[in-house]
Amino acid sequence: MTTLPSRQAPAALVIGAGFGGLGAAIRLRARGYDTTLLEMRDKPGGRAYVFEDKGFTYDAGPTIITVPFLIDELFALAGKKTEDYVKIVPVTPYYRIVFHDGQVFDYTGNEEEVVEQIKKFNPDDVAGYRQFAEKSRAIFERAFVDLADQPFSSFADMIRVAPDLIRLRSHESVFQLVSRYIKHPLLQQVFSFNPLLLGGNPFQSSSIYSMIHYLERKWGVHFAMGGTGALVQALLRLFTDMGGKIRLNACVEELLVENGAARGVRLSSGEELPAAVVVSNADVANFYKKAVPAAARKKWTDKRLDRMRYSMSVFLIYFGTDRTYPDLAHHTIVLAERYRELLEDIFRKKILADDFSLYLHAPTRTDPSLAPPGCECFYVLSPVPNLGGKVDWNAVKEFYADAILASIEKLCPDLRRHIVSKIIWTPLDFETQLDAHLGSAFQFEPILTQSAWFRPHNVSEDVKNFFLVGAGTHPGAGVPGVLSSAKLLERVLPALPV
Repeated sequence: MTTLPSRQAPAALVIGAGFGGLGAAIRLRARGYDTTLLEMRDKPGGRAYVFEDKGFTYDAGPTIITVPFLIDELFALAGKKTEDYVKIVPVTPYYRIVFHDGQVFDYTGNEEEVVEQIKKFNPDDVAGYRQFAEKSRAIFERAFVDLADQPFSSFADMIRVAPDLIRLRSHESVFQLVSRYIKHPLLQQVFSFNPLLLGGNPFQSSSIYSMIHYLERKWGVHFAMGGTGALVQALLRLFTDMGGKIRLNACVEELLVENGAARGVRLSSGEELPAAVVVSNADVANFYKKAVPAAARKKWTDKRLDRMRYSMSVFLIYFGTDRTYPDLAHHTIVLAERYRELLEDIFRKKILADDFSLYLHAPTRTDPSLAPPGCECFYVLSPVPNLGGKVDWNAVKEFYADAILASIEKLCPDLRRHIVSKIIWTPLDFETQLDAHLGSAFQFEPILTQSAWFRPHNVSEDVKNFFLVGAGTHPGAGVPGVLSSAKLLERVLPALPV
């Protein structure tokens, strides 16, 4: 697609170079806007930042790529192909799920392979699983295909889809829906844990999120060679090839509002940048609270934002070893003996429990170049309470990290003895490094009353010509969600004078 020369184009500013911001910047540039991407950190990526230490490359955040066509669309806007910039490969199994008693479930996109795994636990659940998979497909067809890239800018939009939400029983939780079809307690965990990857409690998140099962089966689970950071760099190179500009270490301190409309931003340096359009991929709650003048906020006041429910946070250990563990899967989910009770501790009680469920990412299973020869790199993620709890993270982080690494030695013998590189992130780092409200890793908790119209809108209700993308707006967290939020700009920008 040919873009307009910069001197003819209205200026657009995109705040935050995460996936939502990159997608928004590319789409704005493709429409002809003179687009500048502003990133407060020293590298692009947002939550998809990259750490490098002692020859190891660690993806800081998202490591699971689904719905690859949303990525392909961005390259196609400039007449390019994804493979010209980055290589994305399928991963199988999607996840290896390891239970507290040592039993293993290899979760793939092949129905018959999944059925064989189910038979190891409870053959009587096969028929129920097939019913669940069909229900997941039906929800997917309506909630993702029809609605994921549709703005919910008015209550009429919500009323329009209400009959479908009722028919699909969206008032139920993911766990309630799964347990109607599948009876074995461990299998119920297998098919209900997905909301945790988006910051949600399976016992509270709307059953709409059960569509993830079919979404993954349809398009697969993928990995970018070179790590997720390689995909970030590919999208940034595409943006700059299209004539876009990026400024790093550019922290936005204030959205400039004049006569109810955005007219640009002020950086922490004091520099003012004018724009006809401003798009924020920043944490929604903190950006509204800190950067949008209170006088301009009639809807999203501090009081309303304080009433919202925020997602859990995560505790992360990035570590490299001087040996390899070839029997590991690329993605391993380790589920504790307690399921409902542990989630209650995290989401409601907001206490740090003695036990934990884990996600272990071993990217060198697919791309050995991310570690020195003969070595392995990992990250392990433990869902934990956000900063609404009273955990003293500075006091407990080393002890908690050691307990997690000790538990992984069931999968990786003598692990701690072979660690040669280690970086620890706690909810405090999400607050200080990413400016995430309450250290939440996924912004708003994905419950029905905080979905679609009930989330902060993609088209700001408070400031004209100001738009929101990313995890805190519709449709929600996860790479497909934030890329879809950027795609929504296609539908809402035509109303602007260009």
